[in-house]
Amino acid sequence: MLRVGFDNDKYLKLQSQKIKERISLFGEKLYLEFGGKLFDDFHASRVLPGFAPDSKIKMLIELRDVAEIIISINAADIEKNKVRGDLGITYDLDVLRLIDAFRGYGLYVGSVVMSRYEPSPAAEAFKTRLENLGIKVYKHYSIDGYPHNIPKIVSDEGFGKNEYAETSRSLVIVTAPGPGSGKMATCLSQIYHEAAKGIKSGYAKFETFPIWNIPLSHPVNRAYEAATADLADINMIDPFHLEAYGVTTVNYNRDVEVFPVLRAMFEGILGECSYKSPTDMGVNMAGFCIYDDEAVSAAARQEIVRRYYSSLSNIRKGCGSETELQKIEMLMRQLGITPDIERRCVTPALEKSEENGGTPAVAIELNDGRIITGKTSALLGASSAALLNALKAVAGIDDAKNIISPEILAPIQTLKTTNLGNHNPRLHTDEVLIALAISAVNNQDARRAMDALPTLKNAEVHSTVILSQVDTDTFRKLGMYLTTEPKYQTKKLFHR
Repeated sequence: MLRVGFDNDKYLKLQSQKIKERISLFGEKLYLEFGGKLFDDFHASRVLPGFAPDSKIKMLIELRDVAEIIISINAADIEKNKVRGDLGITYDLDVLRLIDAFRGYGLYVGSVVMSRYEPSPAAEAFKTRLENLGIKVYKHYSIDGYPHNIPKIVSDEGFGKNEYAETSRSLVIVTAPGPGSGKMATCLSQIYHEAAKGIKSGYAKFETFPIWNIPLSHPVNRAYEAATADLADINMIDPFHLEAYGVTTVNYNRDVEVFPVLRAMFEGILGECSYKSPTDMGVNMAGFCIYDDEAVSAAARQEIVRRYYSSLSNIRKGCGSETELQKIEMLMRQLGITPDIERRCVTPALEKSEENGGTPAVAIELNDGRIITGKTSALLGASSAALLNALKAVAGIDDAKNIISPEILAPIQTLKTTNLGNHNPRLHTDEVLIALAISAVNNQDARRAMDALPTLKNAEVHSTVILSQVDTDTFRKLGMYLTTEPKYQTKKLFHR
């Protein structure tokens, strides 16, 4: 069974309260840089079992009467069609997605800031598109010497050159499609303009990881390093906080490195800096809501292993790096993690494959600890077989029973090979689930299997080969955690 170790209700309460306190600290307005994912924060939900993926949005909903949102996007990312790896859409399209999502929750999106703006056809077209949709757009420009040339930055030729984004609420959330979008610079530019207008405003940062008040070497913080191994982020003790208060806290290298510069900017804009350390800037209360350290530690160790297999497979696909893999391997050594021992579904999958002459196999560790396997056959892919076997096991159906009628499977195979030109007649996981749903109309066992689908959430899955995108997406939608060996089923150069 999934062991919960994080109090989500307490988190929502403490987090909202902390942000309100920070608003009052600065008087009239707080610019809150929102790092990480506002929607579907599945990394947090995996390493902090009990954390709801939509927690941050729920917290903002509690503050919606005083909050508005600015979305920042780097103009260069528009020009080069930068893509979000998790969603497969460009950053400019993600801005539209975010606006729709925020509005769907009743949150007010005030404007979009195009950071590091340089005139280009793509940037101008996107600006026009937003304005035609009734969304205000403001241009912020590149500043020579940013972030170290403080006199230039804090001047009419620096922040003063940027267009001032009009806001009307006391809490301004600044978010973005991804890193490097200029969130911090947007906040600072706004504060500069408001200081000139006599408006009191301040800055704070909301980022869940690393968690500042648990140990540097805690698996949850190490899991964050594994998740950002491609960015070369490093967790470290905040030296400024230690010097100011004699208290050890955890931050990450980029915030520590930029803090002296940020402090100088605040002194240049406001005459003083309210913060003595990067940790002071944060408002994250997640560490106070962990009540079962063993549960979150085990979940974080499992996440590191998932990142390890993901890195191996990405290298095989040609989209990963050895440096990233080496970083994760170092983290595993530090925590004494052995992948096949830590992840119980790995060895059964490999053994099942070996038993069947090296053909693909999949193993699923159910939430009750049982291991269910599936192999490739003439009818089903290994993923589909394992998924059906798991549903039978959870529903208490005899493994020898066919819960999908052959009269349903045969026409699907014919459609795939004869009408759609597919050379592989085996059914993918999505096709199997559709066939199961159809069978459930007249088959009681199929209905029981369908009813058991929600119980597969949080189950662990391992495949001996890299899966198709269809199967990968199906496991993700079911809330199952997939890893794969770094090899393909065939030796072909092109893999769909």
